[in-house]
Amino acid sequence: MSEMDFVPQIIRSLLPLGFSYVEPQDEPGWVKMTGPLQTSLGRFECELLVDRLSFHFPHVKLLDIPPSLRPVAPHISANGSLCYYAAGTLVYDIFDPVGQTIMAVHRAEHVLDCILRGEMPEDLEEEFHAYWGVKHCYIDVESKQSQQLTALTFNAREMFVVTDDEQRTSKKAAALGMSSSNSKFLIYKIITKAKPRPRQGVWPPATVGDVLAWQSLLDTACRRKIEKRIALAFRSCARETLIIVESPLMPYGIVVDIPPESREWKLKMGRHGKEHLYRLRVTPVFVTRLDDRFIAQRNIPNHPTLAGLKIGQVGCGTIGGYLAEMLMKAGAGTGGGHLSIVDPDALQPENLGRHRLGFNQLFVNKAVALSYELKRSMPTADIRPLPVDVREADLGDLDLLIDATGEESLGYWLTRRYHREIPILSVWIEGAGVAVRSLLKARSEDACYRCLCDYNKSKAYLAVNEEVEQVLAGQGCEALYVPFPATVSIQAASLGAEAVLDWAAKSEAPSLSTRVLRRDFTAATADCVVPARVGCPACAS
Repeated sequence: MSEMDFVPQIIRSLLPLGFSYVEPQDEPGWVKMTGPLQTSLGRFECELLVDRLSFHFPHVKLLDIPPSLRPVAPHISANGSLCYYAAGTLVYDIFDPVGQTIMAVHRAEHVLDCILRGEMPEDLEEEFHAYWGVKHCYIDVESKQSQQLTALTFNAREMFVVTDDEQRTSKKAAALGMSSSNSKFLIYKIITKAKPRPRQGVWPPATVGDVLAWQSLLDTACRRKIEKRIALAFRSCARETLIIVESPLMPYGIVVDIPPESREWKLKMGRHGKEHLYRLRVTPVFVTRLDDRFIAQRNIPNHPTLAGLKIGQVGCGTIGGYLAEMLMKAGAGTGGGHLSIVDPDALQPENLGRHRLGFNQLFVNKAVALSYELKRSMPTADIRPLPVDVREADLGDLDLLIDATGEESLGYWLTRRYHREIPILSVWIEGAGVAVRSLLKARSEDACYRCLCDYNKSKAYLAVNEEVEQVLAGQGCEALYVPFPATVSIQAASLGAEAVLDWAAKSEAPSLSTRVLRRDFTAATADCVVPARVGCPACAS
């Protein structure tokens, strides 16, 4: 349907609802109309902007915000814009622009009615960031305690980063190609259990007194700590101080400006001194987390990350390259843990088509090259490359060992050598990309990789029902290889990463997992716990 067809229809459909076409039409790409939103508490005039291309829901803005909704109300911005749906919760039907517009008006009416009746106050918590702060800073703090902090400025104040470890944060600056320098700024972090929400009456806070009155409604202990820290800065003759409050919802900050003329009051902290303190001007600061814990935890909330764990991975090939990156993104190598990666081979031209590494690392040892690439992505991660055969390597103290080589004989050796000391996860590809599998041996009663191979020889715990033929490509004995695309390697790595996260969470997950990738094959074994095989030469006592 063209614009010439649906725009007049939308205008006609809105007339019975009391809307009218207005002049001038000064919003390029949008049709502007005005009319009432009908609620149980009366009608409220609004401006309605309709997308001329029929790609987006209409924008709704109240022409006069009711006094009961000032200065803040959920889903209503300072200019009166009404957020009547959350992004991603509704799908705009481009084939029914008229129906979608009418639906949007009725939904806006319902949301406004709920707001007027006070049914959405908790939404202020989720929308707090929309009401807080025009200044911006980043925070790279691993400690969970209230404490005094320092700050670094990147590239002459282009970025302001609060930190509890200048060396760690400087590595992040270097990864961005920026220089960092210490900022002479008095900074405190305070922990609270209260989720912030805007305060009705005075918003945003303009003075220290406003901040303390607001905090009294949220967390009195936090209020006392804020006042104490501001008073300390006041007495120390600081020019300004930054208070960062870390809440369960998000961190937020305030900058307190302490002009020179205030310093004569610094020793008069009785009643009159406090009155002067409360009059100091403040600026809300929007805070964005930049710490390793946040990066790992954000996409797996309520699930343990791999931070603090000592993980060893043998094999940095087609599976191992992708797997190591997934483990690092889940926190491996951070929080005091480390990720050791072992591989004696160099990257060759024939590896490039399905490897995490690229042309820039050609002829470099895979473990060394992969470590370099991972540290470019996460400069503070402790990635330890071991460019040697694992049988000659000192792996040190580990919490988990991963075999991502796909070499059956080496898998036997790893099991025999380490199964009594640490859990061992094996990840491999069946045939030419027929299926991917993972097996975790974390207990003595669980099967090891050699147990499973012996079971397979007797047709037990197979990956697929059909016969998996050996497929080789290339020429000559040394140039032969099993062909499969990078998508298979990535799926094997994903299965391995899921198994590691399940292990870290101590969940009752199956020890053996299988994903069949080829449509002409069917799964033979459901994910399950495989018992150790009596008499196994690799893991039997």
